[in-house]
Amino acid sequence: MSSHPVRAQARTAIVIGAGFGGLALAIRLQSAGIETTLLEARDKAGGRAYVWEKDGFVFDAGPTVITDPPCLQELWALTGRDMADDVTLAPVTPFYRLNWPDGTVFDYSNDEPALNAEIAKLNPDDVAGYAKFLEYAAGVYEEGYRKLGHVAFLDFAAMIKAAPALAKYQAWCSVYSIVSSYVKDEHLRQALSFHTLLVGGNPMNTSAIYALIHKLEKDGGVWFAMGGTSKLIDGMVTHFERLGGVLRLGDAAVDIATLGDRATGVTTASGWHQDADMVACNGDVMHIYRDLLKSSRSAQRTKKALARKRYSPSLFVVHFGITGTWPGIPHHTILFGPRYKGLLSDIYDHGVLPEDFSLYLHHPTVTDPSMAPEGHSTFYALAPVPHMGKFPVDWDEIGPILEKRILDEIGRRLIPDIHDRIVTKFHYAPNDFAADLNAHLGSAFSLEPLLTQSAWFRVHNRDDHIPNLYFVGAGTHPGAGIPGVVGSAKATATLMLEGER
Repeated sequence: MSSHPVRAQARTAIVIGAGFGGLALAIRLQSAGIETTLLEARDKAGGRAYVWEKDGFVFDAGPTVITDPPCLQELWALTGRDMADDVTLAPVTPFYRLNWPDGTVFDYSNDEPALNAEIAKLNPDDVAGYAKFLEYAAGVYEEGYRKLGHVAFLDFAAMIKAAPALAKYQAWCSVYSIVSSYVKDEHLRQALSFHTLLVGGNPMNTSAIYALIHKLEKDGGVWFAMGGTSKLIDGMVTHFERLGGVLRLGDAAVDIATLGDRATGVTTASGWHQDADMVACNGDVMHIYRDLLKSSRSAQRTKKALARKRYSPSLFVVHFGITGTWPGIPHHTILFGPRYKGLLSDIYDHGVLPEDFSLYLHHPTVTDPSMAPEGHSTFYALAPVPHMGKFPVDWDEIGPILEKRILDEIGRRLIPDIHDRIVTKFHYAPNDFAADLNAHLGSAFSLEPLLTQSAWFRVHNRDDHIPNLYFVGAGTHPGAGIPGVVGSAKATATLMLEGER
């Protein structure tokens, strides 16, 4: 507990990092009358939701799967505004088309009759099993998302209080094992468990609580921001600045000043410095503790603890623009490889870059043709790969080889003459995550979402020793993904607006 007097309301705040979490937090603070400055190292806001424009094509870095639109709409509603004035969301149907090497195709949506028909094609007996799984997913959604997803876990007592619900839904089990207890077809088991990969978790050991993602999608749908995910970011920036917030681009934070048990302000690479009543961090948690809090002895102890934790894998993403339009390829396609469990073990446990892979293929021009020149299409193909701590290689050397293998696979399964059609292409590798985002080990999702690294066991939304230093984003509770980081902003804003303690 700080010896400083409690203030009725803090006057100023600095938020470091203008990704989804930082923007959502900054909007909440500014909406509540806190004078908020948002710092961003790169030339554009967005963080992992960056955007490139090249040769007339628009390439989203990601994330490109938008779920639970109300969690975003709430940011505008705080001040009586409508998100639709700044952002246009379009529904995506099917949510995903799942494609296996044996020729099996499964269209995944929330159209219940259509979905049951897809399940029946795989195994008629699994229709009833799926209905029971959906009941389970609804339960963990209520307990894990609605009740716990927007509140901070600052002490172990909060974790104990949540324990009965976690026990009721066998949180110690993996998503894959829970799914397997309800359905028998292996294709369907993969179809109902792969979602944890979208937040950096291995379906084989990520807590069954994450089955809530299925319910989240079923109730709220899957959406796309017209013009690309960056247009959602642009809309958030517009709203933040409309409220009077200040966004400072292209100037990385290099130091969080502390005095005793207080954060007093932030200094940037340009030499700019500003004092503040509160500081919040949306950057990589290891980077914050290791690099920006060098003067804090407690932070350096936290850094050592963070170094011992398990981090999510990285990603290798191939962006490409091609001639032709492809109405037969849906917005989201999952191209499963010949292995599932073995591939995941290679990536998460062994640090192996195997010959086979599974791909997420993003095809935004089927929804929004404006993201490519007329008669052309924009794509990216994403493959999970080990982070740099498990697979320390020269990605400048490996990258072109893996890029060709991925494009060859897409050519073999979907676009036979893909190499002849390519107008422009580039890839984004683990070393790019490390360089551009200060991502520890090049991890794409920060801490792995294990049960032992969730809720109270994750980085707390408020630092334990510096009571006016806060965290938001993938590394803190509840975790990665747009609903996760926007939920963390709600939890963190609640703490900040309650006043400094």
